Amino acid sequence: MKKTSFWSLVLLFLCACPSDAQRRNSQYLDYIEKYKDEAVEQMQRYRIPASITLAQGLLESGAGRSALTRRSNNHFGIKCGSGWHGRKTYHDDDARGECFRVYKNARESYEDHSRFLAGKQRYALLFRLKTTDYKGWARGLKKAGYATSPTYATKLIELIELYELDRFDSGSLKGTWIANPHEPFLANGLLYVVARAGDTFESLAEEFDTSARKLRKYNDLYKGYTLRQGDIIYLEKKNRRAHKNYKTHVVRTGESMYLISQRYGIRLDRLYKMNDRPANYAPQTGDVLRLR
Repeated sequence: MKKTSFWSLVLLFLCACPSDAQRRNSQYLDYIEKYKDEAVEQMQRYRIPASITLAQGLLESGAGRSALTRRSNNHFGIKCGSGWHGRKTYHDDDARGECFRVYKNARESYEDHSRFLAGKQRYALLFRLKTTDYKGWARGLKKAGYATSPTYATKLIELIELYELDRFDSGSLKGTWIANPHEPFLANGLLYVVARAGDTFESLAEEFDTSARKLRKYNDLYKGYTLRQGDIIYLEKKNRRAHKNYKTHVVRTGESMYLISQRYGIRLDRLYKMNDRPANYAPQTGDVLRLR
């Protein structure tokens, strides 16, 4: 029997592959592999489908190759807007010399993209959709005016289906869908929310896919504590010291060690230890406390 040559086997393999596989761009695949975990993490925090985040990143950044992305780490084409106080750059888009946001790294861009969507009223209806409804999200983004291209939603859906990005949307999310979710904020490098009237550790734990025990531990709170409106609740473990921009704090009237630890995202026991204070120490107005 005649032996099949190596190249014949390769050709046979290529012909047997689905047409979609042959259409896939290796640079797009590299981008997906590089940022899929970040997209899933953003989904867990903000309930934006990971497939949508990845598809928008691919489309807006040209899989990370656009000048705006390479020079400014802006993966989503987000313009400055009146509320932006960070670094800026200028590119031609719908008009000449438009202002775009500049980020330190890709993670900061992904975080700002999530906060941009979560913080705009015109996108509020999207957060009533399930994270598995990528078509609803794609069409909703176009309808809400995220992009001016009339085919924007179609392009997102095509990318998601071509690269099977919806496989990331099941993620590890659990719990009920929240019609009016809390907006997470980022400060001191930590994610936190502001408690509303009626919130409990259990309800926040369900919303953010964690446990009530962890939330109490992260925030140095005891088991019987009842959340009050306005409480700052960190969703992750606090730091051992404050950000490098904050070295000391002058105590104001009515401040406690706990309130100071929450303000700067420092573990309460570390704040006491840094300042060599006993557990029963109550700060007085004018006291100077070390934060680092």
